[in-house]
Amino acid sequence: MGKYIRKRLIQAVPVIFGITILTFFIMQLAPGGPLTGMISPRTSSESLQRAREAMGLNDPIIVQYGKWLVQLIHGNFGFSTYNGQNVLDMILTRLPATLLLTVTAFVFSFVIGIPLGVYSATHKYSKADYGLTVFSFIGISVPSFFFGMGMIYIFALKLKWFPTSGFGSSSFKGTGMALFLHRLRYLVMPAVVMSLSNIATVTRFARSSMLETLSQDYIRTARAKGLSEKAVIYKHALKNSMIPVITIFGQSIPNLFGGAYITEKVFGWPGMGLLGVEAINNRDYQVLMGLTLFTAVLVLLGNLLADIMYSFVDPRIRY
Repeated sequence: MGKYIRKRLIQAVPVIFGITILTFFIMQLAPGGPLTGMISPRTSSESLQRAREAMGLNDPIIVQYGKWLVQLIHGNFGFSTYNGQNVLDMILTRLPATLLLTVTAFVFSFVIGIPLGVYSATHKYSKADYGLTVFSFIGISVPSFFFGMGMIYIFALKLKWFPTSGFGSSSFKGTGMALFLHRLRYLVMPAVVMSLSNIATVTRFARSSMLETLSQDYIRTARAKGLSEKAVIYKHALKNSMIPVITIFGQSIPNLFGGAYITEKVFGWPGMGLLGVEAINNRDYQVLMGLTLFTAVLVLLGNLLADIMYSFVDPRIRY
């Protein structure tokens, strides 16, 4: 296992290198530029030229990429062209809020999705199965921003159960459990919105995989031996049907981080997604490149974790 992990980490190096190339050159194709926000009727062409020279924008693109890559290797993500702050500090400040939201949504997706999929498979063609199928199609189809605004309208504005946005009130002075419950009220709606599509996907995959597993010969043998239906499903079938679901585990991570941009904007959640939206609006390309690279590293680690989980679910899988 240790050898496999080291091998995967080494393989991740050229992948990250390729991501830096794509990130940098895609940003070069974006309209405008880092100096767009500085242009005004009072800005002289000489001032803009000096700024371009100071930022190295007059260098060939390959030279610009080389300088940026060297800085990355030394742990320097650069500075925001909008407010001058250190990009890495800006990302690390927002990272805890995004991790809290994405991990919560991730847990919701599998804790809710897997039982729903198992129930749907064991009650095939029942009204509950049809209802869960409709729910899955709705969850996959409804845009997250529409679902988020609908939840804000119903649960925040009409019922007033939850706050509309943010991550806590500045006037709240409680600690301990009171602080936890206060923050939880702000977390519930964005986490539910982020997890809806994943819950629907996990439900469909768990149902399909469970149906295939229940048709296997060893399941019929287990039933023929007189084992209870609960033992057949949860002891024999469930574990063997989880491999496709673990594949979704790895694929869900980039979807969640990508969905964080929309969800955090809708709910005013102070995480990396909201920082990315602000960077897009301000054409702050240094921040965007830093966010893209940072998210790519998290996704690679998530996929590595999913691969490791395969061996725990199915001992036949060896590295």
